[in-house]
Amino acid sequence: MTLLLAVSIIGGPGLVTRAVAQDTGEMTKVEVVEKVAPAVVTVINIATAPALFGQSAEPQAQGAGTGFIIDTDGHIVTNWHVVDGGSSFAVILSDGTQLDAELVGSDARDDLAVVKIDPSQVPATVSFGDSSTLKPGQDVLAIGSPLGAFSNSVTAGIVSALGRNQLSSGNASCQNYSNLIQHDAAINHGNSGGPLFNMNGEVIGVNTLGIPTDQNGQPVQGLFFAVPSNTVQVAVQQLIETGTITQAWVGIAFYSIDASLANQYQLPADHGILISEVQSGSPAADAGLQVEDIITSVDGVDITPENDLASIMFNYQPGDVVKLTVFRGDQQQDIDLTVGEAPLDASQCTLDAGE
Repeated sequence: MTLLLAVSIIGGPGLVTRAVAQDTGEMTKVEVVEKVAPAVVTVINIATAPALFGQSAEPQAQGAGTGFIIDTDGHIVTNWHVVDGGSSFAVILSDGTQLDAELVGSDARDDLAVVKIDPSQVPATVSFGDSSTLKPGQDVLAIGSPLGAFSNSVTAGIVSALGRNQLSSGNASCQNYSNLIQHDAAINHGNSGGPLFNMNGEVIGVNTLGIPTDQNGQPVQGLFFAVPSNTVQVAVQQLIETGTITQAWVGIAFYSIDASLANQYQLPADHGILISEVQSGSPAADAGLQVEDIITSVDGVDITPENDLASIMFNYQPGDVVKLTVFRGDQQQDIDLTVGEAPLDASQCTLDAGE
C-alpha cells in the first residue's frame, strides 16, 4: 500500500505543498487474500469406527479444522485439538483437491500440530511474521474453514490486545494458553489451526479459541485468540525435528502482578508473579520456593504482562539452571532452579473453549 503524504516546502514566494508517495509495505485486504489463500487448507480428522453387526470397520471423518502450508516439503501447521484422536488425516486444498496427510507431531500444551502432504502437491506456502512487533489496533485477517464446510472464508478485524494469559484448559499439564493475541476477526468451529495474517501477508498467529459466552452463559462478541507466531515457529521446528515438544517446567501456580495489584496489597515489587501453589516434587519445590514468594525475573529478564513466565521459559530446556530473583516478604534473594520437563498425559487433555 502506498500513502500520500503532504510535505510543506518553504521557498520562493510562499508555501508549496507537494504530495510524496511513501511505500508502507502493506497490501490491501484483497491483495493479501490473493497472495496467501492458496496456502490455506482444510484439515480432516479421520477415525476408524468400530466394527458392528459383522460389518468391517470403516474410516469416518470425525472433525475438521484449518491449517496452512509453511514450506515446499509440505509441512502444514494446525492445532493439536484438530488432529487429536485421529487415526488418519486428509487435507483439502483451496481448489478442492483432497490429499492424504500424515501426522508429523503434536503437543497438547501448545495446542499445535504439524501434518504433511506430498511435496509435489504443494500449491503455495506462507511465511511467518514477527509477532513481537504487533500493536493493538493493527489490522489483521483470518482465513479458515468455519464449520469445516465454508473453506477459505475470510474475516477481518484488529488486534484487540496482546499478552493475554487468563485462559486455561483447567489442567496445568494440558493447554498452557499464555501471551495470546486477542483479536476480533470472527472465527468459528472449524477455524481452529488457521492463520492470522498481518497486512504484509505474513502469519502472525494461529487461531486457537474463542469465548462465545461469559461465566453466566450470556453471549459475548469479538473475543478470539491466537498463539503468537514467534511461539509457533519455535514449537513447529521442534515438532518437525522430533515429533514432540520438550517443554520447560517450574511447577507453580501464580497470580500476575501489576502496579495496581502491587499498590493494593503493598507488595515489594510492581511486576512479576505471586506464587499461590508449589506442586509437590516439582523443580520449584526442589529449589525451595514457597507460597507467597514473588518472582520478578529469570536470569535478569523481568517478568511482565508482555513477557510472561511461560514466554521466558520457552527459551529453556529441561536440565538448564536458571537464577530467579525472588522477594520473600521484603527481602530480595536469588534462587537457583533446575528446569524440569513438563509432564503430559494427552489422554487427560480436553479443550474447554475451542474453535
